[in-house]
Amino acid sequence: MKRILLLLVVFTTAFTNAQKINWVTFEEALELQKKAPKKIMMDVYTSWCGPCKMLDKNTFHNKDVADYVNKNYYAVKFNAEGNEQINYKGKTFSNPNYNPAKAKSRNSAHELSRYFQVQAYPTIVFLDEKGEVIAPIRGYQRPIELELYLKMFSEDKHKEIDTQEKFNVYYKAFKPEFKG
Repeated sequence: MKRILLLLVVFTTAFTNAQKINWVTFEEALELQKKAPKKIMMDVYTSWCGPCKMLDKNTFHNKDVADYVNKNYYAVKFNAEGNEQINYKGKTFSNPNYNPAKAKSRNSAHELSRYFQVQAYPTIVFLDEKGEVIAPIRGYQRPIELELYLKMFSEDKHKEIDTQEKFNVYYKAFKPEFKG
């Protein structure tokens, strides 16, 4: 009985400490920006991508990450091989070669993925308050790795970093605060 009680406490604590990011669609984020300007953090993923699933489970469910993202960004999940139509900058982006039979496996790339120069999954695309691309960040990011980019972009530090040398200085001076 004590073991069951202990397990219940552990599971309850784990679930109550997990924070959720308030995900919206890309078009919703662009509309929200018109009323209350914030940057956009777009998780560009695929259904078959293992590192994408790890990013979601280990990083996006981290309380520090979720709290920071919810406060400073509009968060978007975008299936890079999905079939939705997206209106962006007066153009409609779609996936004309999408194959519904491959919905759970590798499919053709969405036009918006190509527009954002996504070449690997996962990629996190950061956009400014006007919906302009700041940078795509490729690959799996642990919470403390993502923290560097979240803070650099939200605080507009990237505007001062125009060389690899300046980025290296910023990187070395950065003191992560997120746990995990």
